[in-house]
Amino acid sequence: MAKKAPAMVPSNMSVEDVADRASGPRRAEVDELIALHQQITGEEPRVWAGRIIGFGEYEYRYPSGHGGTAPLLAFAPGPSNHTIYLVSGFAERWPELLAALGPHRASKACLYITRLEKVDREVLRELLEQSLRVTMQEAGRP
Repeated sequence: MAKKAPAMVPSNMSVEDVADRASGPRRAEVDELIALHQQITGEEPRVWAGRIIGFGEYEYRYPSGHGGTAPLLAFAPGPSNHTIYLVSGFAERWPELLAALGPHRASKACLYITRLEKVDREVLRELLEQSLRVTMQEAGRP
């Protein structure tokens, strides 16, 4: 049986095409998120999985042996909210930051923000920086 190709791979799709999936005020927020992610990672944006704007990359391997490549930091713009991908368990790691962030929803590794203007940008920056730090440590990178 042929091995299934991983879903999370960089694509040749344009960052602008993905950014344009957000409209109205959210479109300007996408540009702000791109700039913020670039400042934190020092990496240029690339489209992953046809819908995610990612910055940098690292290789991961689970104890099960499954592994792959993923962006160091990433987000997906959307018509109703932005999905920001953080290190797994971020809500349990940094509850004080989430409490200070402003309106959001969270899952295991995703932070959902409806309007960037309603969240504290410095707190968001801190969440991204902490997530990057943990990701780099777990990937064995300085």
